[in-house]
Amino acid sequence: MSEDEQQEQTIAEDLVVTKYKMGADIANRALKAVTEAAKPGVSVLSLCEKGDAFIAAETGKVFKKEKEIKKGIAFPTCVSVNNFVCHFSPLKSDPDYTLQDGDLVKIDLGVHVDGFISNVAHSFVVGDAPVTGRKADVIKAAHLCAEAALRLVKPGNQVREGSKDHEKAEFEVHEVYAVDVLVSTGEGKAKDSGRRTTVYKRDPSKQYGLKMKTSRVFFSEVERRFDAMPFTLRYTGVLNCNKEPSV
Repeated sequence: MSEDEQQEQTIAEDLVVTKYKMGADIANRALKAVTEAAKPGVSVLSLCEKGDAFIAAETGKVFKKEKEIKKGIAFPTCVSVNNFVCHFSPLKSDPDYTLQDGDLVKIDLGVHVDGFISNVAHSFVVGDAPVTGRKADVIKAAHLCAEAALRLVKPGNQVREGSKDHEKAEFEVHEVYAVDVLVSTGEGKAKDSGRRTTVYKRDPSKQYGLKMKTSRVFFSEVERRFDAMPFTLRYTGVLNCNKEPSV
Protein backbone atom coordinates (compact mmCIF):
# COMPACT_ATOMS: atom_id res chain seq x y z
CA MET A 1 0.00 0.00 0.00
CA SER A 2 1.35 3.44 -0.94
CA GLU A 3 1.91 6.29 1.50
CA ASP A 4 -1.04 8.17 -0.04
CA GLU A 5 -3.35 5.19 0.50
CA GLN A 6 -2.27 4.93 4.13
CA GLN A 7 -2.93 8.63 4.79
CA GLU A 8 -5.87 9.18 7.11
CA GLN A 9 -8.97 10.58 5.45
CA THR A 10 -10.36 13.81 6.92
CA ILE A 11 -13.18 16.26 6.32
CA ALA A 12 -10.82 18.15 4.01
CA GLU A 13 -12.15 15.69 1.42
CA ASP A 14 -15.65 16.28 0.05
CA LEU A 15 -16.50 12.56 0.02
CA VAL A 16 -15.69 12.25 3.73
CA VAL A 17 -17.97 15.20 4.50
CA THR A 18 -20.70 13.55 2.44
CA LYS A 19 -20.38 10.33 4.43
CA TYR A 20 -20.54 12.22 7.73
CA LYS A 21 -23.63 14.10 6.52
CA MET A 22 -25.32 10.88 5.40
CA GLY A 23 -24.69 9.30 8.79
CA ALA A 24 -25.83 12.43 10.63
CA ASP A 25 -29.05 12.63 8.62
CA ILE A 26 -29.88 8.99 9.39
CA ALA A 27 -28.94 9.41 13.05
CA ASN A 28 -31.15 12.48 13.45
CA ARG A 29 -34.09 10.77 11.76
CA ALA A 30 -33.62 7.67 13.90
CA LEU A 31 -33.55 9.83 17.03
CA LYS A 32 -36.73 11.61 15.91
CA ALA A 33 -38.48 8.28 15.26
CA VAL A 34 -37.55 6.89 18.69
CA THR A 35 -38.45 10.13 20.48
CA GLU A 36 -41.87 10.30 18.82
CA ALA A 37 -42.54 6.67 19.76
CA ALA A 38 -41.60 7.21 23.42
CA LYS A 39 -45.11 7.42 24.88
CA PRO A 40 -46.55 6.21 28.20
CA GLY A 41 -47.01 2.43 28.07
CA VAL A 42 -44.21 1.83 25.55
CA SER A 43 -41.36 -0.47 26.55
CA VAL A 44 -37.71 0.57 26.54
CA LEU A 45 -36.72 -2.62 24.69
CA SER A 46 -39.13 -1.87 21.84
CA LEU A 47 -37.67 1.63 21.48
CA CYS A 48 -34.11 0.28 21.35
CA GLU A 49 -35.12 -2.24 18.69
CA LYS A 50 -36.97 0.44 16.74
CA GLY A 51 -33.93 2.72 16.63
CA ASP A 52 -31.55 -0.04 15.57
CA ALA A 53 -33.95 -1.34 12.91
CA PHE A 54 -34.33 2.18 11.50
CA ILE A 55 -30.55 2.65 11.28
CA ALA A 56 -30.03 -0.75 9.64
CA ALA A 57 -32.76 -0.08 7.07
CA GLU A 58 -31.65 3.44 6.17
CA THR A 59 -27.91 2.74 5.98
CA GLY A 60 -28.76 -0.16 3.69
CA LYS A 61 -30.04 2.37 1.15
CA VAL A 62 -26.77 4.31 0.75
CA PHE A 63 -23.71 3.27 -1.27
CA LYS A 64 -25.58 0.14 -2.40
CA LYS A 65 -23.24 -0.44 -5.35
CA GLU A 66 -20.06 -0.04 -3.30
CA LYS A 67 -20.08 -3.43 -1.60
CA GLU A 68 -16.74 -2.78 0.11
CA ILE A 69 -18.15 0.18 2.07
CA LYS A 70 -19.43 -0.86 5.48
CA LYS A 71 -22.16 1.12 7.17
CA GLY A 72 -24.68 0.68 9.95
CA ILE A 73 -24.92 1.04 13.72
CA ALA A 74 -21.96 2.84 15.30
CA PHE A 75 -23.56 2.77 18.74
CA PRO A 76 -26.68 0.73 19.55
CA THR A 77 -29.81 2.65 20.49
CA CYS A 78 -29.94 3.14 24.26
CA VAL A 79 -32.89 4.46 26.25
CA SER A 80 -32.00 5.39 29.82
CA VAL A 81 -34.82 6.46 32.14
CA ASN A 82 -34.69 8.70 35.21
CA ASN A 83 -31.71 7.78 37.42
CA PHE A 84 -30.07 5.55 34.76
CA VAL A 85 -27.17 7.61 33.41
CA CYS A 86 -26.73 6.14 29.93
CA HIS A 87 -26.23 3.09 27.69
CA PHE A 88 -29.30 1.14 28.86
CA SER A 89 -30.19 -1.31 26.10
CA PRO A 90 -31.79 -4.43 27.61
CA LEU A 91 -31.80 -7.94 26.19
CA LYS A 92 -35.09 -9.70 25.52
CA SER A 93 -34.38 -11.92 28.53
CA ASP A 94 -33.82 -8.93 30.84
CA PRO A 95 -36.49 -7.18 32.92
CA ASP A 96 -37.95 -4.47 30.69
CA TYR A 97 -39.24 -1.05 31.69
CA THR A 98 -42.48 0.58 30.52
CA LEU A 99 -42.46 4.34 30.15
CA GLN A 100 -44.73 6.42 32.36
CA ASP A 101 -45.88 10.03 32.34
CA GLY A 102 -43.20 12.26 33.80
CA ASP A 103 -40.25 9.93 33.15
CA LEU A 104 -37.05 11.73 32.17
CA VAL A 105 -35.68 9.83 29.18
CA LYS A 106 -32.20 9.97 27.62
CA ILE A 107 -31.79 8.50 24.13
CA ASP A 108 -28.40 8.01 22.49
CA LEU A 109 -27.42 6.23 19.29
CA GLY A 110 -24.79 6.32 16.56
CA VAL A 111 -24.52 5.74 12.81
CA HIS A 112 -21.47 5.20 10.64
CA VAL A 113 -20.92 5.29 6.89
CA ASP A 114 -17.59 3.77 5.88
CA GLY A 115 -16.37 4.12 9.46
CA PHE A 116 -17.19 7.84 9.75
CA ILE A 117 -19.33 8.13 12.88
CA SER A 118 -22.22 10.44 13.72
CA ASN A 119 -23.54 10.23 17.30
CA VAL A 120 -26.67 11.92 18.63
CA ALA A 121 -28.45 12.12 21.98
CA HIS A 122 -31.56 13.78 23.37
CA SER A 123 -33.20 14.19 26.79
CA PHE A 124 -36.91 14.83 27.30
CA VAL A 125 -39.80 14.19 29.67
CA VAL A 126 -42.54 11.72 28.68
CA GLY A 127 -46.05 13.10 28.33
CA ASP A 128 -47.70 16.34 27.29
CA ALA A 129 -47.58 18.17 30.61
CA PRO A 130 -45.27 21.22 30.87
CA VAL A 131 -41.80 20.35 32.18
CA THR A 132 -41.13 22.21 35.41
CA GLY A 133 -39.01 22.06 38.57
CA ARG A 134 -35.75 20.16 38.83
CA LYS A 135 -36.35 18.19 35.62
CA ALA A 136 -36.63 21.41 33.65
CA ASP A 137 -33.57 22.81 35.42
CA VAL A 138 -31.33 19.84 34.63
CA ILE A 139 -32.40 19.66 30.96
CA LYS A 140 -31.73 23.38 30.47
CA ALA A 141 -28.40 23.10 32.31
CA ALA A 142 -27.28 20.25 30.04
CA HIS A 143 -28.29 22.24 26.95
CA LEU A 144 -26.41 25.36 28.05
CA CYS A 145 -23.33 23.33 28.99
CA ALA A 146 -23.31 21.66 25.58
CA GLU A 147 -23.63 25.05 23.84
CA ALA A 148 -20.75 26.42 25.91
CA ALA A 149 -18.58 23.37 25.21
CA LEU A 150 -19.21 23.62 21.46
CA ARG A 151 -17.89 27.18 21.49
CA LEU A 152 -14.61 25.89 22.90
CA VAL A 153 -14.07 23.35 20.11
CA LYS A 154 -11.65 25.46 18.08
CA PRO A 155 -8.21 24.69 16.63
CA GLY A 156 -5.54 25.35 19.25
CA ASN A 157 -7.84 25.11 22.27
CA GLN A 158 -7.07 22.43 24.84
CA VAL A 159 -9.59 19.63 25.34
CA ARG A 160 -9.25 20.17 29.10
CA GLU A 161 -10.71 23.66 28.70
CA GLY A 162 -14.05 21.99 28.20
CA SER A 163 -13.60 19.13 30.69
CA LYS A 164 -11.90 18.53 34.01
CA ASP A 165 -11.45 14.81 33.59
CA HIS A 166 -10.20 14.40 30.03
CA GLU A 167 -6.73 13.51 28.82
CA LYS A 168 -4.66 16.50 27.74
CA ALA A 169 -4.99 17.11 24.00
CA GLU A 170 -5.42 19.95 21.55
CA PHE A 171 -8.22 20.44 19.04
CA GLU A 172 -6.90 20.23 15.48
CA VAL A 173 -8.13 21.39 12.09
CA HIS A 174 -10.19 18.77 10.17
CA GLU A 175 -10.61 16.57 13.28
CA VAL A 176 -14.14 15.51 14.26
CA TYR A 177 -15.23 15.43 17.91
CA ALA A 178 -18.30 14.30 19.83
CA VAL A 179 -19.42 16.62 22.64
CA ASP A 180 -21.14 14.58 25.34
CA VAL A 181 -22.60 16.41 28.36
CA LEU A 182 -24.18 14.72 31.38
CA VAL A 183 -25.75 16.79 34.16
CA SER A 184 -27.39 15.54 37.36
CA THR A 185 -29.51 17.09 40.11
CA GLY A 186 -27.66 14.82 42.52
CA GLU A 187 -23.98 14.43 43.37
CA GLY A 188 -23.11 13.30 39.86
CA LYS A 189 -21.53 10.05 41.07
CA ALA A 190 -22.65 7.00 39.11
CA LYS A 191 -23.43 3.79 41.00
CA ASP A 192 -23.69 0.21 39.78
CA SER A 193 -27.34 -0.56 39.10
CA GLY A 194 -26.82 -4.30 39.40
CA ARG A 195 -27.97 -4.78 35.80
CA ARG A 196 -25.82 -6.81 33.44
CA THR A 197 -23.70 -5.01 30.87
CA THR A 198 -25.21 -5.38 27.40
CA VAL A 199 -23.19 -2.94 25.29
CA TYR A 200 -19.59 -3.91 24.46
CA LYS A 201 -16.88 -3.07 21.94
CA ARG A 202 -13.83 -4.94 20.74
CA ASP A 203 -10.49 -3.67 22.03
CA PRO A 204 -8.12 -3.84 19.01
CA SER A 205 -5.13 -3.15 21.27
CA LYS A 206 -5.57 -6.44 23.12
CA GLN A 207 -4.54 -9.80 21.70
CA TYR A 208 -5.68 -12.93 23.48
CA GLY A 209 -5.46 -16.58 22.47
CA LEU A 210 -8.98 -17.98 22.77
CA LYS A 211 -8.99 -21.66 23.69
CA MET A 212 -12.65 -22.54 23.19
CA LYS A 213 -14.01 -22.93 19.67
CA THR A 214 -17.25 -21.17 20.62
CA SER A 215 -15.25 -18.17 21.87
CA ARG A 216 -13.27 -18.01 18.64
CA VAL A 217 -16.45 -18.20 16.57
CA PHE A 218 -18.05 -15.44 18.65
CA PHE A 219 -14.99 -13.20 18.40
CA SER A 220 -14.79 -13.70 14.63
CA GLU A 221 -18.44 -12.68 14.36
CA VAL A 222 -17.76 -9.54 16.40
CA GLU A 223 -14.81 -8.62 14.16
CA ARG A 224 -16.80 -9.25 10.99
CA ARG A 225 -20.04 -7.53 11.96
CA PHE A 226 -18.94 -4.72 14.27
CA ASP A 227 -15.19 -4.22 13.78
CA ALA A 228 -14.27 -1.88 16.68
CA MET A 229 -17.76 -0.34 16.98
CA PRO A 230 -19.84 -0.78 20.15
CA PHE A 231 -22.54 -3.45 19.83
CA THR A 232 -25.35 -4.92 21.88
CA LEU A 233 -25.41 -8.57 22.90
CA ARG A 234 -29.02 -8.60 21.73
CA TYR A 235 -27.77 -9.21 18.19
CA THR A 236 -25.19 -11.88 18.98
CA GLY A 237 -27.12 -14.56 20.86
CA VAL A 238 -24.65 -14.24 23.76
CA LEU A 239 -25.91 -13.38 27.23
CA ASN A 240 -22.68 -12.15 28.80
CA CYS A 241 -19.07 -11.56 27.78
CA ASN A 242 -17.67 -9.99 30.96
CA LYS A 243 -14.98 -12.67 31.13
CA GLU A 244 -13.76 -12.04 27.58
CA PRO A 245 -10.62 -9.85 27.85
CA SER A 246 -10.68 -8.76 24.22
CA VAL A 247 -14.01 -6.91 24.49
